[in-house]
Amino acid sequence: MTSEPDEPRRDLFLRDGLEEEDVVRVHREALRVLRDSIETAHVDAYSDIAWPLEVVPAYEQVISLAANEVAEGVRSAKSDPGMGIDVDVRDDVQFDALLALAPYTIHAEGWQQGREIFSASDTGTALWISVTSEQEVRLMSRLEALGVPRTAFTTQPRRRRGLFARWPRRRTA
Repeated sequence: MTSEPDEPRRDLFLRDGLEEEDVVRVHREALRVLRDSIETAHVDAYSDIAWPLEVVPAYEQVISLAANEVAEGVRSAKSDPGMGIDVDVRDDVQFDALLALAPYTIHAEGWQQGREIFSASDTGTALWISVTSEQEVRLMSRLEALGVPRTAFTTQPRRRRGLFARWPRRRTA
């Protein structure tokens, strides 16, 4: 079910203090719930930690996507090959790569009609999503089934310092 862009949404932020496995589950389930709403997505093929072995194939996949963008003339050969790699969430292989990397990347994002609805960053420590009430119910149900605490999200952003502390970001033409 695709949500309407003007449907009311609620901002949810990843709460500090979760177990690492739960952080990974939260990122992935949020993406699964939002998949039908995401029109464009991007991921950075960088992490502040070594990529876990199980996600290395996904890393290689998105690097290949970036190389294909250069070959097709969509991406400048001078651009950083690991930054802002387009991911087609309708393609199961590309979506699986995004699912694998999102909890570990320095940044991944998903957009619906010019509005950001998913942002994962800081190598798993920061996650912000904008969900409809129906998506929130589905997400909480999925997390509960996985044993993730219902308190995994908060409606208040954590205090961040510095220039890049604004959440959520909005694309400006």
